[in-house]
Amino acid sequence: MGTIGRMTAQATAEPTGCFVVPDDAETVVEARNLAKRFPTGVDAVRGINLRIGRGEFFGLLGPNGAGKSTTVGMLTSMVTPTGGSAFIEGIDVAAHPARAKAQLGVVPQTNTLDRSLTVLENLVFHGRYFGMSKKVARSEAQRLLAQFRLDERAHAQVAALSGGMAQRLMAARAIMHRPSVLFLDEPTAGLDPQSRIALWEIIQELHSHGQTVVLTTHYMEEAEDLCERVAIIDQGRIIALDSPEALKASLGAARFAAVSVSGQAADFAAAAERELAVVLDATAESDTKVRLSLRSGTGVLAQLLGVAETAGTTVTDYSISEPTLETVFISLTGKELRE
Repeated sequence: MGTIGRMTAQATAEPTGCFVVPDDAETVVEARNLAKRFPTGVDAVRGINLRIGRGEFFGLLGPNGAGKSTTVGMLTSMVTPTGGSAFIEGIDVAAHPARAKAQLGVVPQTNTLDRSLTVLENLVFHGRYFGMSKKVARSEAQRLLAQFRLDERAHAQVAALSGGMAQRLMAARAIMHRPSVLFLDEPTAGLDPQSRIALWEIIQELHSHGQTVVLTTHYMEEAEDLCERVAIIDQGRIIALDSPEALKASLGAARFAAVSVSGQAADFAAAAERELAVVLDATAESDTKVRLSLRSGTGVLAQLLGVAETAGTTVTDYSISEPTLETVFISLTGKELRE
């Protein structure tokens, strides 16, 4: 179990590409053939079908430019779709953006706090915007400041906040009006480890009380530890969706090994794949490095040393690891840099 804590997974995926929540779960977020083509002709999102259940912690992963931020933009009324529909609590987001916004909270990547207001005032004004009375807004703001560990900064200017404090304040503001679903867009990017853990402890507490959360992140450990289901998006389409555990199991390997050799790595890889039943596949990643997918991790090193000798190479380094969500991500999307 990771530092942040493991959530119970539940998911199914239809072979048609319309990925669904369990039958007994109530849908809060839905995308139906959702698409976005920009005026430049770029198809950022190409017909996504998606349902997220009430109380679910759901993750969206993808390389840069994969379409995940555009998808979130359409789900939160910030981006107008060119095809399909997005729904929050059954409300058509494009047709009724004001009604939809009342049901969602968003923590964006960039700091959008009002720098002319104090920490407390940022929350009070947000609550007033969504129809709270002045008394209720102030009471709720004070409660949230305590919950988000910001009560001592209530009357400080937001410009004086650290990055972690500002991010916690944006999260508090996002749930000030008690939305059905909380969208977190790369919420811990640039935060130090302590601030990251503090934010996630608070978000987990919210989730434990039934808050539906949709997360986009580049941190695989966050997604693996927090999310009950994860959708991997690439080139505007969902290419995989399931619980982190099921996605890892889909690789078919119990362990992975990284082996450094002196000699011809390609010869070693071919020999290992040919001669060892424990090896599912072997790939020479360079002249000296080989990556192996293994059925198990027991007694592998001794077998590899024997193969190295027959292949005329020498093993100079060896490490073994379990499948991770990052392994799945790289397997599906490749290692190439995305600009």
